[in-house]
Amino acid sequence: MSPAALKRAAAARAVELVEDGMRLGLGTGSTATLFVELLGEKVRAGLSVVGVPTSEATRSAAQAAGIPLTTLDDTPELDLTIDGADEIDPQLRLIKGGGGALLREKIVAAASRRMVVIVDGAKRVETLGRFPLPIEVVPFGLGATTRAVAAAIGAAGCDGPLTLRRGADGAPFLTDGGHLILDAGLARIPDPEALARALVAVPGVVEHGLFIGLATGAIVAEAADGQPRIVTLGAA
Repeated sequence: MSPAALKRAAAARAVELVEDGMRLGLGTGSTATLFVELLGEKVRAGLSVVGVPTSEATRSAAQAAGIPLTTLDDTPELDLTIDGADEIDPQLRLIKGGGGALLREKIVAAASRRMVVIVDGAKRVETLGRFPLPIEVVPFGLGATTRAVAAAIGAAGCDGPLTLRRGADGAPFLTDGGHLILDAGLARIPDPEALARALVAVPGVVEHGLFIGLATGAIVAEAADGQPRIVTLGAA
């Protein structure tokens, strides 16, 4: 079974969590985009919801699907956020930011009563770190910030290269907020909480891709005998 089919199965199960009148956080990434597509079908059939997109790409997808949108200024408390993840461990700690939307994703998740993560089984890990950890930084003082981030990573018991993310054209990748991303190839993060504390203390770091204490549940789609099997974790 293809990863795309598993992602769609997870997204379809997540749509079942949505109730009429909900205020939703709409995640970013391939699996979250499928959720937006399926949610749009429900909205066109009469479901009444409003959504806060976590990226300009998700905003465009939601508008195309006919989902009414709002902002955290007008709707500062959300009922449910549905988003994907690059990795998830047994404690529902996540690495996110592969799509470059980690700052807005974390703001929206923190404003939600529930955050349910939708992933295929390949994203489940025992220890975070196989996926490079995105670290969003301001452009000013990039060299100094990179050195400080490397020192913070070492102090947290991790090690690995820091790479400035670039787009397909070779230019530095810019987030929706106009920031840069350093991808940390750490392989293993033995203490995610310690690393999170160390990174947030570095001047110039806007946000990092460790999502700790935010996900309340997860929907995992795994292949079983050629069919998707849904596994729920936490309160999903």
